[in-house]
Amino acid sequence: MDLFNNEAELPYNILPKDGTALYYGKVIVSPRADHYFDCLMDKIAWKFDEAVIYGKRIQTKRKVAWYGDLPFAYTYSNTQKTALPWIPELLELKSTVSEITGENYNSCLLNLYHNGNEGMAWHSDGETDLKKNGAIASLSFGAVRKFAFKHKNTQEKVGILLDHGSLLLMKGTTQTHWLHRLPPTKLVDRPRINLTFRSIVENSDKPHPVFQKPVPT
Repeated sequence: MDLFNNEAELPYNILPKDGTALYYGKVIVSPRADHYFDCLMDKIAWKFDEAVIYGKRIQTKRKVAWYGDLPFAYTYSNTQKTALPWIPELLELKSTVSEITGENYNSCLLNLYHNGNEGMAWHSDGETDLKKNGAIASLSFGAVRKFAFKHKNTQEKVGILLDHGSLLLMKGTTQTHWLHRLPPTKLVDRPRINLTFRSIVENSDKPHPVFQKPVPT
């Protein structure tokens, strides 16, 4: 089921059951959206992503970055990342997304897809580092790309086009019952930046380290 031209009142839940994925449409419009796209391209500390598959470390074509309130460790695809301190533009976007969704976030994973050849395979964000059933806010800039969900039991599929400056909020039992992916396409030759604001679990028994302030010289 594709919801490409759904004119339902925003936001609306694109999932038919077993989860909540609220689509808000364009929440940041041009030229502001263009400004953020350019800033993120230039100022984010992009690195090629890595994954360990069958004991072999591979490097992906897409680039990623991980930011947070603290230098949170985040493990997925058998690799661990340590969060960088926020840059001003990310704090602005985090505040905007929090105000719109009514949720709080302490971290953000960014993905840079250079063109339609780069995508993301079926997966769910169920890592133990993340707050269980917590909200994940997905903010997109750049090329319009299809985003797809697949129910883990029934294999039912739902798809939607994520526009430049659009927001999708996944929460509740979505990660338990649904997989999601960004399918590759030969129809897109422009880059896309995706930000997923998240909540890392803070354990009082094992507090996270803090960012070190530079020593004055």
